[in-house]
Amino acid sequence: MGYLAPECVVTGKASKESDVYSFGVVALEIACGRKPFDMKVPECQMGMVEWVWDLYGMGRLLEAADLKLGPDFDEGEMERLMIVGLWCAHPDHNFRPKIRQAIHVLNFEAPLPILPKKQPTLSFFPPPLNPTTISSDTSQNQYSSNTYNTDSSKFTSSSTASSPSTSLLNKK
Repeated sequence: MGYLAPECVVTGKASKESDVYSFGVVALEIACGRKPFDMKVPECQMGMVEWVWDLYGMGRLLEAADLKLGPDFDEGEMERLMIVGLWCAHPDHNFRPKIRQAIHVLNFEAPLPILPKKQPTLSFFPPPLNPTTISSDTSQNQYSSNTYNTDSSKFTSSSTASSPSTSLLNKK
């Protein structure tokens, strides 16, 4: 269950982007040494992706590293693995990297992405109940001209979603 991308849960359809989400969860699972959901930890830590994203936002990312490793790991590599894991597990499939981009970052061939401090929440907007009562131009524009702005954690027009971190996350 913890490996399914949010859009797969809603639509039931897999895609390259949903595979990238699963890759991100596995990367975090390796770094943290735990499953995506753990009922044996405090409630605020049960969902691994959410817990790691919270630590990232507080500047305490390495606290999520697998305790069994002790001090025997390269902190730069661990940080990189966790940030790439979060990037790949972004709730909005439009902001996930292509797998090639993720691999370049993991191999230190590209800089780390800048993620929002708080995990973005994803809102699904259902299509109109009766599409025949709305002109096709209006309904198409309503859904195609919106993007998720990760910097402000709000759903906004694509014309305003152009900060450096958003453009980095939008490269395909």
